[in-house]
Amino acid sequence: MEGFQPRHVLADAAYDANAIRNRIADIEAEAVIPCNPTRKRLIGYDAEIYKHRNRIERYFNKIKHFRRIATRYDRKALYFLAFIHIASAIVWMR
Repeated sequence: MEGFQPRHVLADAAYDANAIRNRIADIEAEAVIPCNPTRKRLIGYDAEIYKHRNRIERYFNKIKHFRRIATRYDRKALYFLAFIHIASAIVWMR
C-alpha cells in the first residue's frame, strides 16, 4: 500500500511475535496487539484503539454474506473492488 503511512497496526494475539512487532516498528507505526498468554514479559497495548478491530471484523463478516465477494467470483481485481464498493454501500444503508 504505497503512499500510506499507518499510525497503528491492529492485530489479534495470534500475531504476537517479535518479528512482526519489529516489522511494524520499521514502518514507524504502533503495534496494537495483545500479548500471547505464553509470553514471559508482557507488552502493553492501547485497549481503546484495539476496540476498533472489532468493528473492522464485523464489517468483513457482513460483506462476506455477498456470495460474489466470499467466493472471489470476479477475475479482475478492478471488478472485485467495484463490487466491494457496492456491497459496502448496501451494508452502510441498512
